[in-house]
Amino acid sequence: MGNALTDILAVLPDDAMLRQFHLPKGSMQHVDMKTGDKIWQTLKTMGIQYVAGGSAANTITCTAIFGMKSGFIGKIGDDDLGHLYKSDQEQYGIRSTLLKGTNPSGRAMVFITAPNAERTFAVYLGAALELVPEDLKPEYFEGYDYFHIEGYLVQNQNLVRKAVEYAKAAGCIISLDMASYNVVESNEAFLHDIVDHYVDIVFANESEARAFTRLGPREALDEIAGHCSIAVVKVGKDGSMVRSGDEYHYIEAWPAATIDATGAGDTYAAGFLYAHSLGMPLRACGEIGSIIAAKVVEVIGTKIDIPRWKDAKAEIRSLMAAVNQTQGQD
Repeated sequence: MGNALTDILAVLPDDAMLRQFHLPKGSMQHVDMKTGDKIWQTLKTMGIQYVAGGSAANTITCTAIFGMKSGFIGKIGDDDLGHLYKSDQEQYGIRSTLLKGTNPSGRAMVFITAPNAERTFAVYLGAALELVPEDLKPEYFEGYDYFHIEGYLVQNQNLVRKAVEYAKAAGCIISLDMASYNVVESNEAFLHDIVDHYVDIVFANESEARAFTRLGPREALDEIAGHCSIAVVKVGKDGSMVRSGDEYHYIEAWPAATIDATGAGDTYAAGFLYAHSLGMPLRACGEIGSIIAAKVVEVIGTKIDIPRWKDAKAEIRSLMAAVNQTQGQD
């Protein structure tokens, strides 16, 4: 479950447009409809990509490609972007529960700037923000083994609480992507409560882990692991760390020619959950997350192309075969 947002991707030659719209480089800013439309109209002259996105939806698209039966709960507007979003999910075989809101569909305008392909977001949530607890039904959660939720939704704490209650009652393993350090900072007490009582797997990057624990990455991992079954802290190009109980692994980042880091954390979560669903060891779950994350950073946006998917699946099959062989010898 997550914000149903269409990513509008623009590669900029410099920071002039960021200054024009008062967007601090590397930040994620929420904008109102008027500002969102103004930015969109400006971007339309530049050659842009439209990609159905949103953190949880990016993750669930990848799990569907891996062959997991996947569903998504979100809210869209009755407009072109909403129709694009619905058809994109259908294309990947996702069982969508896309409710209709009264506002236009949400969009995330993503500015990619030199020299390090840094991302700056201007987000108009629109209809996505209208998803409320009353929209949820227990049957939306039944028949699934996992329930994955993005931290961006905690702007509506009652919605998140109702969702995890239904997911727990349906017997789901619940995973949470912390999503953004500023989201964590402004909802810290609520997130601690949810993690303590409902969440089994926590995904956080270095800044989110610090916001949640006030600790550095390694210590934060240990702290988070004390509150859930599995903790994952991602440290960008330096890889990731995973811990469950007393079991700890450091996982190096998979080699990649990085041009855009958009979606890396979302795809990592998909690879991790896919491997976890197959009963793979903890280290292998992290390595498979790393493999797929390395593919998405080589493309602009969050959609991995077919050649890279083929490479990823071949690398994952090879890794799994080696793991199974090792386990057989043990």
